[in-house]
Amino acid sequence: MEKWTRDCSRQFGKEKKYWGPDCAISRMIHSLFLVNSSGDIFLEKHWKSVVSRSVCDYFFEAQERASEPENVPPVIPTPHHYLISVLRHRIYFVAVIQSEVPPLFVIEFLHRVVDTFQDYFGVCTEAAIKDNVVVVYELLEEMLDNGFPLATESNILKELIKPPTILRTVVNTITGSTNVGEQLPTGQLSVVPWRRTGVKYTNNEAYFDVVEEIDAIIDKSGSTITAEIQGVIDACVKLTGMPDLTLSFMNPRLLDDVSFHPCVRFKRWEAERILSFIPPDGNFRLLSYHVSSQNLVAIPVYVKHNITFREGSSQGRFELTLGPKQTMGKAVESVLVSSQLPRGVLNTNLNPSQGTYTFDPVTKLLSWDVGKINPQKLPSLKGSMSLQAGASKPDENPTINIQFKIQQMAISGLKVNRLDMYGEKYKPFKGIKYMTKAGKFQVRT
Repeated sequence: MEKWTRDCSRQFGKEKKYWGPDCAISRMIHSLFLVNSSGDIFLEKHWKSVVSRSVCDYFFEAQERASEPENVPPVIPTPHHYLISVLRHRIYFVAVIQSEVPPLFVIEFLHRVVDTFQDYFGVCTEAAIKDNVVVVYELLEEMLDNGFPLATESNILKELIKPPTILRTVVNTITGSTNVGEQLPTGQLSVVPWRRTGVKYTNNEAYFDVVEEIDAIIDKSGSTITAEIQGVIDACVKLTGMPDLTLSFMNPRLLDDVSFHPCVRFKRWEAERILSFIPPDGNFRLLSYHVSSQNLVAIPVYVKHNITFREGSSQGRFELTLGPKQTMGKAVESVLVSSQLPRGVLNTNLNPSQGTYTFDPVTKLLSWDVGKINPQKLPSLKGSMSLQAGASKPDENPTINIQFKIQQMAISGLKVNRLDMYGEKYKPFKGIKYMTKAGKFQVRT
């Protein structure tokens, strides 16, 4: 128990006092159910006695009451259990708990499960899980020991259970063997649980990707109603030995609501706003952050629109023009505009200055694939809409949804100052990339 307490407190970044044998968390996850978008349980795993599937009826009732799939309550109390769930990739991961535990702990663990599946199989879908069901059960058996968290780091898991390949799958089918390794992982003996010992590379490289996703609602006058940024820093570190890295920013005070990988030394971040860490080997998410202050969120594109319907007329006018705004000279690419037109619209006759557009007369969905915005010749979509004869004027104008990408720019203004390495004598190659993309970016007309 003491070893488990020590390992888990290190992996999940908790103080040891939360992990004593008498605390509620020691009666962790009892069972796990995977539910698809149709409401079918397609996989279940039990660590103690078997819990009947009927316990999920409480979850299905909450699912029916929810207006959207993501609005299902994450914690559902039942007479004898608690159901704690997350929704990822259109799959609900529902954990069954028999006693009160910190719900965020269970939610974090479920996200680790999803990330591990995605790391192993490339995607985390129902089909991928069913195709690799043996590996899935092997992973769940290693990640939880009798309901207690055991191994959640990808480096250790990949030494315990080899990721599936076509050749390994064929050999396992013929010989009846499994993906479980024959030797204990060397990473278990490392001074840090997320990095195995004896890592060697010919080319020592460290790459960091700063990716920001902007969510915004713009009113018809062009004013910002809400705007916020969800950002992550993903790393790909292939360095020999046991390197100790420090990453500093030009403007670290921009970062709010920051979540770190367990490798980050939190006390140094609190004191100096510097990321100091011994990195895992390979790909990992170093941190995620949130920028919510409207004053700090720049809007990278603007929309000029004129969408009009006349009472009693069978014609409507549709005019739309896009342009870059506060992009620091960077190109706005992969632009895709979509809009759900009113039910009274029968067809459209529009002329795009660039790209192509489609309109589905059944779903009333208008899509315009713009591509790259040229600041010297702004893209526009203009023309008319055919309406049902005698139909009343729509109650409100449609909303414009925009997708886009901007390479080599973080819209928050976040910028890495320097990356230094200690503990090893070689000089690695270092690279930083930035990208901004649209999340839920909506313009009201």
